[in-house]
Amino acid sequence: MTTLQEAPPTVPAPPGRGAGPAARAAARLAGGASRIVLLVVGLFWLLPTVGLLASSLRGPVDIQQSGWWRVFTEPAQLTLHNYAALLSNDTVTGSLVNTVLITVPATVLVVLVASLAGYAFAWTEFPGRDWLFLAVVGLLVVPVQVALIPVSKLFGAIGVFGSITGVVLFHVAFGLPFAVFLLRNFFAEIPRELLEAARLDGAGELRLFLTVVLPLGGPAIASLAIFQFLWVWNDMLVALIFADAGSAPITVALQQQVRQFGNNIDVLSSGAFLSMVVPLVVFFAFQRQFVSGVMAGAVK
Repeated sequence: MTTLQEAPPTVPAPPGRGAGPAARAAARLAGGASRIVLLVVGLFWLLPTVGLLASSLRGPVDIQQSGWWRVFTEPAQLTLHNYAALLSNDTVTGSLVNTVLITVPATVLVVLVASLAGYAFAWTEFPGRDWLFLAVVGLLVVPVQVALIPVSKLFGAIGVFGSITGVVLFHVAFGLPFAVFLLRNFFAEIPRELLEAARLDGAGELRLFLTVVLPLGGPAIASLAIFQFLWVWNDMLVALIFADAGSAPITVALQQQVRQFGNNIDVLSSGAFLSMVVPLVVFFAFQRQFVSGVMAGAVK
C-alpha cells in the first residue's frame, strides 16, 4: 500500500536572489545606503541653520573678517552680546511683541471658526450647504495679491488699516478657506453611528461638537494650528502692506535692516535666528499631534 507524500513547502528565495535588476536595486536602496544618503541630505539642509546660529554668536568684527566656520577653531569668538543688544533694542522687542499679537489671534480665530464651520458642513443640514461649500473651495484658488488693493481700501474705510487688527483680519480671511476644507473632510469621516448614539443620549449639537467631534478631530486641528502659525509668523508681504511702523512684526523689522546689510549683519543674524526658533519650538512641541493628523488623513 503506497502513501502519497506531501510535497515539501516551497521556501521563498532570499530578497534580491533570483529577482530582476530593478528589484535588486530597490532592495539595496531600502537598506543602509539609502539611510546614509538621507542623513547626508539632512545634514546638508541643516548647514545654513548651523551657519546662522554660529554667526549670531560672533561679534560684528569677527563676522566681517572671517567665515562662521572659524568658531570651531576659535571658540573664544562665541558670545551672547548680539542677543543682548538685540533684546535691548525697543524696536526689535516691539516687533517681537507685534508678531505674537498677530500670530496668536490669527491662529486661534482660524482654528475656532473653521472647526465650527467644518462641523456644520459635515453633519448639519441647511439650505444651500453644498453650494456654499463649493464656494469655500473656490476661494482656495484666489491669490493673496489680488485682494491687496481692494482690502486696503476697505480697511481704510473702516479705520483698521495700518493696525494689528487689520493684519489679523486679513490672515483670518485668507486662512479660513483651506482650514474649513481640511476640517470638513476630516469631520465627515467620523462614524455616523457614534454621533447618533450621542444624540440618543440627549446630546445637543453644541455638546456633540465639544465632547465628540473636537476630541476625535484633535490631530487634524493641531496640524491646522501648526500650519497657520507658521504661515502667519513667517509672513512679510501682508505685514508690509497692512501694518504701519508701530504694528510691524519681526519680519518687517529685519527686512528694514537689510538696507544696511554690511553694518547690521550681527543684528540680522541674531534676529533671524531668534525669529526662526519660535516656529521650530512650536512644531516640535506639537510634532506628535501633527504626525497623527497626517497619518489619520492618509488612512481615511
